[in-house]
Amino acid sequence: MKEFNKKIVLEDGEEYYGYGFGADKEAICEIVFNTSMVGYQEIVSDPSYTYQMVVMTYPLIGNYGITDDDYETKQPTIGGMVVREYNDLPSNFRYTKTLSEYLEENDIPGIAGIDTRKLTRSIREKGSRKVIITDSNTSKQEALKKLEETEIPRDAIAKVSCKKKWYSRTANAKYNVVAIDCGIKLNIIRSLNQRGCNVTVVPYNTSAEDIINLKPDGIFLSNGPGDPEDVTEVIQLVKELKGKYPIFGICLGHQMISLAYGAKTYKLKFGHRGGNHPVVNLENGKIEITSQNHSYAVDDKSLEQTELTATHKNILDDTIEGVECKKHKVFSVQYHPESAPGPQDSGYLFDKFIMLLNK
Repeated sequence: MKEFNKKIVLEDGEEYYGYGFGADKEAICEIVFNTSMVGYQEIVSDPSYTYQMVVMTYPLIGNYGITDDDYETKQPTIGGMVVREYNDLPSNFRYTKTLSEYLEENDIPGIAGIDTRKLTRSIREKGSRKVIITDSNTSKQEALKKLEETEIPRDAIAKVSCKKKWYSRTANAKYNVVAIDCGIKLNIIRSLNQRGCNVTVVPYNTSAEDIINLKPDGIFLSNGPGDPEDVTEVIQLVKELKGKYPIFGICLGHQMISLAYGAKTYKLKFGHRGGNHPVVNLENGKIEITSQNHSYAVDDKSLEQTELTATHKNILDDTIEGVECKKHKVFSVQYHPESAPGPQDSGYLFDKFIMLLNK
């Protein structure tokens, strides 16, 4: 049997040995898990995973490679990947490189061959926590010392947001939308373009005055990594712009809208990540299967003291999944209606935004 050359050590002392792929480097991150059965390229290139090491619960990863058309960002910032079985011989006529080659190019480490079922149960029972990926011959004491001495940075939004505004235009556009980039996924922009919107993407710290000067028909708040309470610039922006334009928020955008209206957020034990979370639409009783990726949630008790009303709830743990202020034409959801590669149950939310722009 081939000898293990890598291992991960969690801050409580748990160790898992495996085989390295991608970049040959040491990294310290927060460990989380994702239950998606497909879409590892979209996960690896999702800016919301900044400073996080993702455990894939689906056992076979890498089997269809990496394609040029399916990235969610041009510069991935994920902390690392943990998989049960890694396939380095993809079978896919569209693929242009292997997952390991992509990770190596972008200096991202991966580890394969560990018991991801046991590790996922550990995260569910004990919660997300710090983890180090290191050489297999690193002692546990040395690994724990490095974990204790290293703090995970809180500058994730500044790291992933664009540094200057950029444009994504479409033929026969009817509307101009300004998207606040806190780590926006490219499929969100594609979804807006497909519905007749020219999109101007601006940095997270753009002022309300500069946005007003762009003469938008509506404002979009993107997904992104980290604690929503750290993004004070965008929370203040919502306070200044609400009621002036229709506003639509997704994931982190949902949390920042809620904070701007006076609600509170809290960190979940292990978060929601995957393309199979059932959510009930409180307005019509329909169940949507959703794609999710977040560590924080909106406190439902504090929401009752605001102008927002809950529109969606998670069936698994009853957390708030959507809010709305009809008076201000502001609404948001915790999950990802643009989800690629799926599910597609929630695409109607983009149509709802277009209806508000039309009015």
